[in-house]
Amino acid sequence: GVCGLLAKPFVETYLRSPLVIATTTIIFGILLWLAWRFSSKRLDEYQLTVWDVLLIGIAQAVALIPGTSRSGITITMGLTRGLAAQAAARFSFLLSVPIMLASALMLVVDMSQTQDALVWKDMIAGAVVAAISAYLCIHYFLKLINRIGMLPFVIYRLCLGTVLFLLVFTGHLK
Repeated sequence: GVCGLLAKPFVETYLRSPLVIATTTIIFGILLWLAWRFSSKRLDEYQLTVWDVLLIGIAQAVALIPGTSRSGITITMGLTRGLAAQAAARFSFLLSVPIMLASALMLVVDMSQTQDALVWKDMIAGAVVAAISAYLCIHYFLKLINRIGMLPFVIYRLCLGTVLFLLVFTGHLK
């Protein structure tokens, strides 16, 4: 969270280009594949050390760079620390809760300082629907990666990055 507050001006000024997004999409897709391919995948999240947690937290901060998936990079780091895929994904999703709550709080504070009237009932209903859908997505994602592994997500990132590069270099995306 602190990294996000400190890095926000730099990220928004210098790292929001399609070229950065295409590059990071491919690089972190390759890193995910390498972590999936070569990690021991034997630990669960209860066996993490303080050092492991710190490294995964640093990885989460790297996700401030556009094109870097927050869950993807934290799962990648979890895999490199020896976590099983499901454990890495579970820890990644748990790690997102404080950041999402802080982000939502900042958004509410920002919105409450505008002249527009806030419809709290609608905002709360939206938050409840988002929480339920997030829970269901996480539940089914954990089942999915247990069956198919990480390769489809790696392929997706490589294809997306390639398409972005093509759009940049053909002038369709600036």
